[in-house]
Amino acid sequence: MKRFHIHVGVKNLNESIQFYSTVFGQKPSKVKEDYAKWMLEDPRINFAISTRVNVVGVDHLGLQVDHEDELSEITERMKNADLGVYDVGTTTCCYAESSKAWVKDPSGIAWETYHTMADAELFNEISESTANACCAPSRIKAESTSCCPPAPAKEESSSCAPSTNKSKSSCC
Repeated sequence: MKRFHIHVGVKNLNESIQFYSTVFGQKPSKVKEDYAKWMLEDPRINFAISTRVNVVGVDHLGLQVDHEDELSEITERMKNADLGVYDVGTTTCCYAESSKAWVKDPSGIAWETYHTMADAELFNEISESTANACCAPSRIKAESTSCCPPAPAKEESSSCAPSTNKSKSSCC
C-alpha cells in the first residue's frame, strides 16, 4: 500500500505543530526539535514539517511504500517518465533509515519515493556514497545531505545546495 507524502518547511515548529494537530485532529506521531510528522489514515498521508529547509512552504512531495517491490515498481515508472531519476539507495533521512529515489516533475517540483526500514536518532547521515548518489559530486559539501532532492536548474534555489547555516538541510 502507498501513502502520499508532503513535506512543508515552516518558520516556527511549535506554532505549526499546534496548527496542524488541530487541523488533523491528532498529535504528530514523531516530534524532534526541528521536525514533526503525522502518519494520517484518513486521508492516508505522511505529512511532515521541519525547520530544515531553505524556503518556507512545500519542500517536496512523494510516495511512501510499505514494501521494497513497490519502491522498485515506482522507481521504474519514474525512469520511464524520462525525467532523470536519482537513485539514492539506503540513507538516513528525516530520523529514519530508508531506501529512496528522487525525480523532478516537468514544473520542477521534487518528488521522492521511499521505503522506510527503521527509525533513526539522527536527522540525516552524510556519507560519500549516499551523497554522490543524491547530488552531483561537484555539489557535495559538508552541509549537504544524503536525502536531498535532485539538483535544481540554475535559477532555482536548492535544498541540496550548500547553505550558510549548517544545521539546515532539506529532506523528507
